[in-house]
Amino acid sequence: MPEVSIITPCYNSGKFLDETIQSVLTQNFTDWEWLITDDCSSDDSVEIIKKINDPRIVLTVAKENGGAGHARNLSLEKASGKYITFLDADDFWEPNFLKEMIAFMKKEKAEIAYSNYARCDENLNPKIADFNADKEVTFNNLLKTCRLSLLSSMYDSERVGKEFFPAGSKREDHVMWLNLLKKIPVGKPLNKTMAKYRMHSSSISRKKTNIMKDQYLVYKDYMHFSTLKSWYYTINWALNGFMKYSKMFN
Repeated sequence: MPEVSIITPCYNSGKFLDETIQSVLTQNFTDWEWLITDDCSSDDSVEIIKKINDPRIVLTVAKENGGAGHARNLSLEKASGKYITFLDADDFWEPNFLKEMIAFMKKEKAEIAYSNYARCDENLNPKIADFNADKEVTFNNLLKTCRLSLLSSMYDSERVGKEFFPAGSKREDHVMWLNLLKKIPVGKPLNKTMAKYRMHSSSISRKKTNIMKDQYLVYKDYMHFSTLKSWYYTINWALNGFMKYSKMFN
């Protein structure tokens, strides 16, 4: 059984896959399995992945397109590692990501941990300031802003169990983290930059238009809060999000 399971959804990511693959293969911690689910890509993503000659990599091709959360769940069902971590098919880890995260979790006896990550353009050049893991994460403070990013976070599945992504939510990562933090008191921050997140122009545009409604439903439909309480947290989330990304619009 591997120490860590890496969960990756893939959809038409052929343009970036080579860099993502190399960032995993060059990790200086090697006791991992990489579970990749392709979500019915129409580009050459599957062919790129199949060319990798490494028995630690397991590719699943979904029967139908179900979105990133569904693809992650298909991989999670097969995951056998003590630690669970996530890497989208267009993101990037520094070579010491796995080693330092696992060592930090063991030292701190943490059930969830997260690190800094660089916020980059599509060529992995810095776009705005790094996101800093400078605060402990609890259920209550995660309601107002999602400080846990999939590409720079890890949790101990032996201690907290696997947590699957909810069907139907466009903010499935936030819901998943909130459900995990219902089980534990705190997630620990490792204030060191060890990952790179690609900020695509299309995702930025979506955040400015449709995401408020999706975030409201996180509280109303998945946390089962009242309408007033759901709007309270949605407004707080929006204000915190503006501060988080405000340099983008300067």
